[in-house]
Amino acid sequence: MILFIAILIGICFGIFTGLVPGVHINLVAVGLLSVSGFLMTYFDPVVLVVFIIAMSVTHTFLDALPAIFLGAPDADQVLNVLPGHRLLLQGQGYEAVKLTVVGSFLCILVTVVSIPVLIPISIGIYSLVNPVMGWILLFVSVFMILQERGIERRIWALAIYLIAGILGVITFTMPGLKHSLVALLSGLFGISTLIVSLYDNVNVPKQEVTEKIVLSRKELAKIIFVGTIAGGITGLFPGIGAAQAGIMGGQLVGKIKDYSYLVLNGGINTVNFMFSIVTLYSLEKARNGAVLVIMEIMDTISYYQLWLFLFVAVLVSGICVFLTLYIARWFSHLINYVNYKILCFSIIVFVSGFVFVLSGWKGFLIMTVSTALGILPPYVNVRRNHCMGCLLLPVTLFFLV
Repeated sequence: MILFIAILIGICFGIFTGLVPGVHINLVAVGLLSVSGFLMTYFDPVVLVVFIIAMSVTHTFLDALPAIFLGAPDADQVLNVLPGHRLLLQGQGYEAVKLTVVGSFLCILVTVVSIPVLIPISIGIYSLVNPVMGWILLFVSVFMILQERGIERRIWALAIYLIAGILGVITFTMPGLKHSLVALLSGLFGISTLIVSLYDNVNVPKQEVTEKIVLSRKELAKIIFVGTIAGGITGLFPGIGAAQAGIMGGQLVGKIKDYSYLVLNGGINTVNFMFSIVTLYSLEKARNGAVLVIMEIMDTISYYQLWLFLFVAVLVSGICVFLTLYIARWFSHLINYVNYKILCFSIIVFVSGFVFVLSGWKGFLIMTVSTALGILPPYVNVRRNHCMGCLLLPVTLFFLV
């Protein structure tokens, strides 16, 4: 009974962190760690871990909503902004969210089924790939730039990638800057998208809750397979997040439509957390803040506890399928009655104020510079994913230097 209550409370917190731009599960997890000594006098550590897992899984489903409907992504959803925004402007915001939900749920099922195989080979994969991960990321970056057609567009792509990368290095090494990712990504992919929409005088059409988008079984199977592999990479290797894995997965799949891209990134986002638990069990290493808190709460995880946690994750995922789609219907209905320009201005003001409160004037400065850079790609006719150099270049340097 107590575990079920922990699951429900975790889902409630996950709804909050998922829907409020800039609020991440790591903030809540660290807060829980600060009072864990007191809580563990009343509750078993397993109960606290179940709460964290329920919250984290719920977050990975619901954080697609602000990214798609509001253009306010967190680090794991930046690649969903443009495909999701395009579908939103076609009146299919609900279906964009549904695609991420499909990816999340199917990838988590494939991951859990694959766990008996993944555990014994995860150590081997880690030791084999870790020495060359930097070169793999470098290859992905170069390949991404070369996909642009024409010398001029490739030069622009390279320039944007390098500027974003340098900005990322500065941001992550700036002394005294807190919540640097919020400031950096809010500008590159959030506020810049909204400003471009305002400048282009974009109007959001009436949103309809439809079931028009259909993917072939072959396409879906390919995307789920790649999403599971790419998501597993984020759980194995330090410094690689869902966004970097999304780029790698996109290059592996080749040319894919917005529909498939949303499925891919939805899956990677959830598998990222799931595989982090497996990595904690098999390698005794934490790959994100929430799992680091789990490691602090529990020194070791037994095989039985691992499967208990995976069962909780699958159970929460099933609940989140219905929960996310229900909230997406509500978002789709509400946005029909909101003036989009006023909404954009409101989000820009809210996110700017939020960044200033979290990160101070340094974070606000980073956000301003990154916003200017994020506005550039549409006007030089190159993909905005080159702005992911802000994460790719620092991580590549982390592995190579």
